[in-house]
Amino acid sequence: MSTDLMPNRYRPGECDLPAREAELIARRDAVLGASYRLQYRRPVQFVRGEGMWLYDPDDQAYLDFYNNVPSLGHCHPEVNAAMAEQAARISANTRYLEPRLVEYAERLVDSFPEELDRVVFTCTGSESNDLALRIARLVSGGEGVIVSSHAYHGTSAAVAAVSPNLGDAVKLSPFVRMVSLPGPAGIPETQARDFFEAQVRSAIQDLTRRGIGVAALLIDSIFSSDGVWVDPPGFIAGGVAAVQDAGGLVIADEVQPGFGRTGAHMWGFERHGILPDLVSLGKPMGNGFPIGAVVGRKAPMDLFGATARYSNTFAGNTVGIAAADAVLTILQRDQVPQNALAMSERLRAGLEEVARRHGGIRAIRNAGLFFGIDIGPAEMPTLDRRAMALDLVNAMRDDGVLISTTGANEDTLKVRPPLICKSGDVDLFLVAIRRALSGVGG
Repeated sequence: MSTDLMPNRYRPGECDLPAREAELIARRDAVLGASYRLQYRRPVQFVRGEGMWLYDPDDQAYLDFYNNVPSLGHCHPEVNAAMAEQAARISANTRYLEPRLVEYAERLVDSFPEELDRVVFTCTGSESNDLALRIARLVSGGEGVIVSSHAYHGTSAAVAAVSPNLGDAVKLSPFVRMVSLPGPAGIPETQARDFFEAQVRSAIQDLTRRGIGVAALLIDSIFSSDGVWVDPPGFIAGGVAAVQDAGGLVIADEVQPGFGRTGAHMWGFERHGILPDLVSLGKPMGNGFPIGAVVGRKAPMDLFGATARYSNTFAGNTVGIAAADAVLTILQRDQVPQNALAMSERLRAGLEEVARRHGGIRAIRNAGLFFGIDIGPAEMPTLDRRAMALDLVNAMRDDGVLISTTGANEDTLKVRPPLICKSGDVDLFLVAIRRALSGVGG
């Protein structure tokens, strides 16, 4: 497992930089906290974005196949116009009557199964998961949280404590239990469901025996930080049922797979045929504007509301609601998830052809437009596979295409373009990855 908190990053002294970038980095280092990192070995500066493209100060274009926040593309004019129009009138909070807040909430819950009919707004995915955990612990009476072994669920103290992905320096809560996924463990797909359920039941048993109890199973149904282990669909269902039978709540972290990312479904949990108790939203909800939410069943929401107050100054503010409303309108009107599915099929077919011609691709996994591409043959040492993956990412960055890595060993390419990408964008990406593989010896 990688011990580097961000392997794909700039390290001083590793490359020569133009004076403009070197000076800006020096100023940045002199004023920003040391927890910040710059992505890529040679940092890149962007001054504008449009659709699938980002542009540096020299107007060099970069094809963005990494950024899932502006899922409708950078600077979508309709979303921008909605925000500007609302900001020019008023930016208010949820303590005042606001018809558009209610109208958007109605539209949002209508996109979920009918059992999930209540929503509370937040500003970020981290806040959403934090709030969902508070609700789950109150309703269940337990404290224990079950997560996958390399999960990431946010940056607040509560969710960082249930995010193994953040590294050894960020201590996990004594109430968290990690479960292995069948894919990384090498379990055949026919045994995946039983394997996952057994892991979850063992965690429940341990939490119960120690008097902690189980509050929640918190899962990103695309398991992005674990390396995009998405198959077989439904393998998590037995574990979900086990937690709910034990009195815990199931929290679907939809910050990564939600809002049509998987193509065939609006929400990632639907792909697995499960019904969670709470769903946490963030990132693409406002196409870049910070807005999130927890959607859930009425009973736990009512119990939490009767015993606790959740007042968040900026959550559900009118500008954020305007952005989110525009995003939802465009997703549904323009059939964006359907486009994501079609483009994912084109990208998958192209990657399989690349894999047949180049030995550098070990495996390809995806759900819609979220891909994990394992790099390096299985017999290659893990550190060499990791180095090869990082070389590929940076070669593509130099070629004007943006991706990154994921997984416990960071030897999996993480590819998640905006959902508006077209066939020409997919083809450009495939040309770039072929060129990068040839350059690193794949």
